[in-house]
Amino acid sequence: MNPLAGEWVLVSPHRALRPWQGQVDKIATERQPEYDPTCYLCPGNARAGGVHNPAYTGTFVFENDFAALKPNVPHERVDIDGKGLLVAEGEPGSCRVMCFSPRHDLTLATMTVPEIEVVVRTWTAQFEELCALPQIQHVQIFENRGAMMGASNPHPHCQIWSTASIPVVPSRELACQQAYLAEHQGCLLCEYLELERRQQVRLVCENAGFVALVPYWAVWPFEILICSARHAGTLPEFTGDEASQLADILKRVTSTYNKVFEVPFPYSMGFHQSPCDGNPHPEWHFHAHFYPPLLRSATIRKFMVGFEMLGTPQRDITAEIAAERLRGLCAEL
Repeated sequence: MNPLAGEWVLVSPHRALRPWQGQVDKIATERQPEYDPTCYLCPGNARAGGVHNPAYTGTFVFENDFAALKPNVPHERVDIDGKGLLVAEGEPGSCRVMCFSPRHDLTLATMTVPEIEVVVRTWTAQFEELCALPQIQHVQIFENRGAMMGASNPHPHCQIWSTASIPVVPSRELACQQAYLAEHQGCLLCEYLELERRQQVRLVCENAGFVALVPYWAVWPFEILICSARHAGTLPEFTGDEASQLADILKRVTSTYNKVFEVPFPYSMGFHQSPCDGNPHPEWHFHAHFYPPLLRSATIRKFMVGFEMLGTPQRDITAEIAAERLRGLCAEL
């Protein structure tokens, strides 16, 4: 049971032994140069829309040239015939791209902790800036790493989308955390972390500020949940030491991933922070989700199809087995 989403997960570890004659992906082995003159994210290069990037030397943030969200969209609702069947609403917002480094060949796994800390501080500044806008209620920072996860460019970067409403997944997490607080007079993730630390079987790594673990309800084979050790809702609430500790845990998680199959590990990662809707959110606990698709090898991934799409999410190895493997690799770093 996933208490953050109110959903069940079917666990079938014996399925990992089934024969495989399905899709086998190619291993990403091409070595990237420090600078790529054809890359639309490298310093000084022209992007697809014709705008030239500055000769940036640290992080670099710009409005996505092909943004899914626009700030000037009217926030209006349409309900044809008033029956709630054909309903649409305008969704004002913005989509920004953030480059982690001017170097084309780096990733979070290969950057230093101080370099990642600069990234964390830029995320924090972006969150504060976007949350201050009157029409914005939610800011989603996420990274798609690797072509298998839809990344259109290998240059180290993420996206920052801000929306006038709270999206479906964080809305569900908000409702579940609020319900838990009302029923138990405590924070869902604070009490969950206490249980995990007591049992020890799903922990991967931790430092003074953050804990990385394979959640009990994990769906993806090597899924990881990062939670702040202290109850906090957003990046701006962290101290300078905690910003450095977040950089450290991100480095350790992504470096560990790369050792699972000895290849650059693909994943989608995102931070879930409390809404910026002007209301207090004592229920919300800062966390990040890592969803990597690889299952058996560097070329065989987990597909979310069939029963997973039409029925209930299903995983092929237990959270405990995945955590044991990741924990061992993390200890080797």
